[in-house]
Amino acid sequence: MKSALITAVAAFVLYLILTVGTGNILLWSSAEIIAGVLLSIAAGIFGRKLLFKNEDYRMLNPVRWLYFIAYLGPFLFAMAKANIDVAYRVITGRINPGIVKISPNLKTDLGITMLGNSITLTPGTLSVDIDEKANDLYIHWINVKHKEPEIEEICNGFPKWIRRIAE
Repeated sequence: MKSALITAVAAFVLYLILTVGTGNILLWSSAEIIAGVLLSIAAGIFGRKLLFKNEDYRMLNPVRWLYFIAYLGPFLFAMAKANIDVAYRVITGRINPGIVKISPNLKTDLGITMLGNSITLTPGTLSVDIDEKANDLYIHWINVKHKEPEIEEICNGFPKWIRRIAE
């Protein structure tokens, strides 16, 4: 019940943020507020298992959200750097694509998912598969220098940040 309530409140706040300025009661119309409440209740009922698996509330810790906000800086810098690298490789034709395996030593599903998504969003890399037993990731990389690269070569310091956020 607690997880459904927290999910509903989070969904309602997100709904209010996305629809701000579209009405006349404060910044919303009465119909929007009613629709938001109903949709948020539905999201709370159906989405509670997705957000709070096994009644795990660790992501409610505000310090983890501050780490997430701080993580956006290095992530966006790495993304900009990767864009320049990919543009260079496209122009010069110096590519050596291949699939490599990395072992980030992340223990939670959220951590592995965040790392996989961060790698996929960074140009020149794509998360292809996960070895669920060892939590290893298989990455398609645009410039494979050697078969067993260091994690820093592929995903910068992402695992360190993600450990602070998700574990």
